[in-house]
Amino acid sequence: MPKILFVMTGADHWTLADGTQHPTGFWAEEFVVPFEKLKAAGYEIVVATPGGVVPTVDKSSLAPEANGGQENADHRAHVIGTSTELNNPVGLAGVDLADYAAVFYPGGHGPMEDLAVDADSGRLLADILASGKPLAVVCHAPAALLAAQGEDGANIFAGYALTGFTNAEETQARFADKAEWLLQDRLVAIGADFREGEPWAPKVVVDRTLITGQNPASSGGVADELLKALS
Repeated sequence: MPKILFVMTGADHWTLADGTQHPTGFWAEEFVVPFEKLKAAGYEIVVATPGGVVPTVDKSSLAPEANGGQENADHRAHVIGTSTELNNPVGLAGVDLADYAAVFYPGGHGPMEDLAVDADSGRLLADILASGKPLAVVCHAPAALLAAQGEDGANIFAGYALTGFTNAEETQARFADKAEWLLQDRLVAIGADFREGEPWAPKVVVDRTLITGQNPASSGGVADELLKALS
């Protein structure tokens, strides 16, 4: 059975501009929806985190209003609580890309804390870009792209069309004035061609082997595009 690697944050907080720690982790929908779609399509999922720590779910992502109702919230909480893959991650540093058909990065504010500066993740991203295998990244997880530099010191995603959680969405989520930096600004600064859609509406951008989604609502579309790329 072919395998897909889910690279996930190991952080349980996000350090804000004033130094306070906002409790966070990964966003439930961004893990569960792609996880279920890809497993249903016959792929084995392996979760990797920095240090092999069990990922922390952002508790606010399990609220009924974040999931279209209590039934979805309960289902996603159940998947997260019972997933052997999620609760037995491997260490990111020991990952061998040759073992995987594709790599997927779910979001949440957690990646802003750790994956944005994680050298092992940066090397993995460079390797997968060079390999021609599909790479899918959603919401705040494009923060991980900031750590991917070439030998010349430039970011390897410069010139790529992509999307991610926008400044407008961060403002509406009431974190823009608290954050030390904003994802959209940083992606533009590395030379990416940032494509912004309507706040909270699904938006998926595909450029070569890179598939990105703007927000939680884009998770299913990103998984669908990943399956197309693997077919």
